[in-house]
Amino acid sequence: MSTFPEGFLWGGATAANQCEGGYDADGKGLGVPDIMTGGTVSEPRHVTDGVKPGVHYPSHEAVDMYTHYLDDIALFGEMGFKCYRMSINWSRVFPKGDEEKPNQAGIEFYRRVFEKCRECGIEPMVTLSHYELPYHLAKEYGGWANPKLIDFYLNYARTAMTEYKGLVKYWLTFNEINCLLMGGFGNIMGAGILPPGDDVAMTFGDTPWDVPQKRYQALHYQFLASAKCVVMAHEIDPENKVGCMIAGNVTYPHTCNPDDVILAQRKQREQNFYCGDVQVRGAYPAWAPAVWKREGVSIEVSDEDAATLAAGTVDFYSFSYYMSSTASADPKLIEGGNIFGGAGNEYLKKSDWGWAIDPKGLKYYLEEVYDRYQVPLMIVENGLGAVDVREEDGSVHDSYRVDYLREHIEQMGEAIADGVDLMGYTMWGCIDLVSASTGEMKKRYGFIYVDKDNDGAGTLARSKKDSFYWYKKVIATNGEDLS
Repeated sequence: MSTFPEGFLWGGATAANQCEGGYDADGKGLGVPDIMTGGTVSEPRHVTDGVKPGVHYPSHEAVDMYTHYLDDIALFGEMGFKCYRMSINWSRVFPKGDEEKPNQAGIEFYRRVFEKCRECGIEPMVTLSHYELPYHLAKEYGGWANPKLIDFYLNYARTAMTEYKGLVKYWLTFNEINCLLMGGFGNIMGAGILPPGDDVAMTFGDTPWDVPQKRYQALHYQFLASAKCVVMAHEIDPENKVGCMIAGNVTYPHTCNPDDVILAQRKQREQNFYCGDVQVRGAYPAWAPAVWKREGVSIEVSDEDAATLAAGTVDFYSFSYYMSSTASADPKLIEGGNIFGGAGNEYLKKSDWGWAIDPKGLKYYLEEVYDRYQVPLMIVENGLGAVDVREEDGSVHDSYRVDYLREHIEQMGEAIADGVDLMGYTMWGCIDLVSASTGEMKKRYGFIYVDKDNDGAGTLARSKKDSFYWYKKVIATNGEDLS
């Protein structure tokens, strides 16, 4: 008998800006990712002031799921997906973001996507904002630092939830909302707060143009928008379930030095629970003012704001998990990683991109979060970015990916056995797509190989990797057969 509950939502996840392409097709407007160049593990992506001729922007074509979606979803169905977590590209539905009426071509495109999912027995889970702010809202309004975006977002969300009532019942309000706790990437991708200049490198963390007051204020406005969206979703359709989405962070003390232990506690608490408490419990944690003081920011939470946050708590907590890190009071030990960096861990292997591989950290995270919130949890991103080699016959022997996923799924089972209410698992990048952090195609996650390289060349042909057949077996046995 499987450890995983009946109805467990096995599946995969993508984001529109990383897989769709068709950046200007059928009335779509520019999104912030559409002005971001390609990069590599050693060379950062750049943000340009509008689209410049002769520059490679990976999102413009991505893997052209805009054209291939019927075949791609059919492949997901062949694997047996129960759930497909995806996003709506806001600027495909509202090209500038501030219109009253949507772009009907965009509305109909996503309707066809959801209908195909249903035809294949797949439950769509839709992220309303997955690093896809319309460029117009970033350029003309200053992104989420402007409270006007709350109403623009709610108009967009209301339209989506009304149009797709009966087709979609699982919604996520903002992807990795806690990325706004960090400068650089958090400003650009999370808040649509653009850097000054016409060609600026995107960093992770400290950046000279970062204004923490703007960033924390933008996050407060997103909290309000999310809370209002939850209430609205339940009014539109009582069947709707709305979740938050957090970039999961596991931080161990680098040593048993009390300074390292206290720093690890602070990092985990702030990176996981600053946002989680607001969205699940409906209020800022008691230590939030201490964070604001340290960061030099002032956030006013009015009585009306407090009531809004309390009324709009989410139905479930979803998160991404890729790696763990350690915290050291010695700044010389800091290294990079997914969203939040940290010190290294000699006990763990690393991926091709230097991310620590820590399956047990997933169990640790699941139990820490469930102990705190006691609401259903869902892993909506987890996977291995690796360099895949396609053989002459088109096959890809990605045993390393199978090993990674097997070890993480085993730890999910352990957490469930310990009492965690885990509702599903959507592996990240189920089809190869553009990396958000580096803009690469070389960094592949998928069960499905896409013939495209970092420079944008390739036929876009799809082929099944070995992991495709393995995951199909895992789903068919509800996680019982991981061999």
